[in-house]
Amino acid sequence: MPKIIKDQQIQDDSWQLVAKDATDNLPAGDIIVPVEFWKENTEDLSQRGNVAVWIDAGEEAESIAEDLDKIAFVAINFPAFTDGRGYSYARLLRERYSYQGEIRAIGDVLQDQLQHMTRCGFNSFSLKEGKNIETALAGLKTINEPYQAATDLPPLFRRRV
Repeated sequence: MPKIIKDQQIQDDSWQLVAKDATDNLPAGDIIVPVEFWKENTEDLSQRGNVAVWIDAGEEAESIAEDLDKIAFVAINFPAFTDGRGYSYARLLRERYSYQGEIRAIGDVLQDQLQHMTRCGFNSFSLKEGKNIETALAGLKTINEPYQAATDLPPLFRRRV
């Protein structure tokens, strides 16, 4: 079974990513569907109960804002590690829509990005295939006192005792 990092722990991942061209035959079990497919089939999918939605780069995080209570979690796809739009999507979900659920990074996710992703609101990571998950988890703890404000902490001067 594949592994993910969720809430700073390595866990088994039972969720299946449904490709945009494979929505005709949905597999049984926990599924992550494209946002467009979710919008077209919200009523049917929300009754299923084990559905998460993935947002691709170039799609709008706002499009699922009113459905956040109906989905298991939000997955944000990084088609390339150089594409930073997913960071903004996570911040929007956390700050503008007060989403408290799981936000998972999927796609071209590398160890070097995890700490920055966490600061933007991600709490779950599906690493790029072939990457060492234990090393990535250890890398989440390399900076223990960030200076800048983000979704996880106020700025350092406000945290001083």
